[in-house]
Amino acid sequence: MTKASPLPLVGVPACVRDVDGQPFHTVGDKYVRALAISAGVAPLMIPSLGGELLELRRLVQSLDGVMMTGSPSNVHPSHYGKVETPEAEPFDPARDSTSLALIRLAIEEGVPLLVICRGFQELNVALGGTLHARVHELEGRMDHRRPQHPELDVQYGPRHPVKLREGGPFAALAKAAGVEGELMVNSLHWQALDRIAERLVIEAEAEDGTPEAVSVKDAKAFALGVQWHPEYKAWENPFSRQLFEAFGAAARARAAGRPSDDVFPLAALGQA
Repeated sequence: MTKASPLPLVGVPACVRDVDGQPFHTVGDKYVRALAISAGVAPLMIPSLGGELLELRRLVQSLDGVMMTGSPSNVHPSHYGKVETPEAEPFDPARDSTSLALIRLAIEEGVPLLVICRGFQELNVALGGTLHARVHELEGRMDHRRPQHPELDVQYGPRHPVKLREGGPFAALAKAAGVEGELMVNSLHWQALDRIAERLVIEAEAEDGTPEAVSVKDAKAFALGVQWHPEYKAWENPFSRQLFEAFGAAARARAAGRPSDDVFPLAALGQA
């Protein structure tokens, strides 16, 4: 009997939110659903407890992928050398304490990494870049914020085109997805990348010059990020499906390269 391939585990750091006066660690449904359906992996929520309570390096080494989600919160300005202002709120220091370190470790350990929206901004900050607090207030920039509409299909619907860098990974994904010409993306953010970290390559830009996608130039494995939200009904969008499938393939390749006991150590749970 052929032994089944291990199911890749993809860690997804949680946001910490107040619910009736108590902190809850949460991950949006659309992110874990996209991972399960379109990437074909098992999402594993990582509580945002920071490096003091989580052995982050050992955790990353046990994973086959890491995905950073979007969030209503923003990276605290102190992490990129700026002063806290009301314009940059709300914050989630617990997530900052976990996600920024996880990004650096995932890249260092060669663990496939996909970052979305807040995660896109976290990647830039983690590698030494900075952020604009309110990009729509900059001269010459368009309004990238969420459309004020009650229907999610409108909020997450196509808003503007992005130009892909020729010869880059996103151009290759678009070609594989059968997407010709400019890629149409949704837009639900009001922060944006300012100074780009040296290790990042801009892979896509909006018409106003706002960076919309990046890759990590010296990464040992899949390491891509987008400012838009490909996770929303990813299986219905050819490019989004291709992006998640590629991430899933990278996670499966990593899972296949390790003993199955290392993927999910049941012995540690007393279940072996």
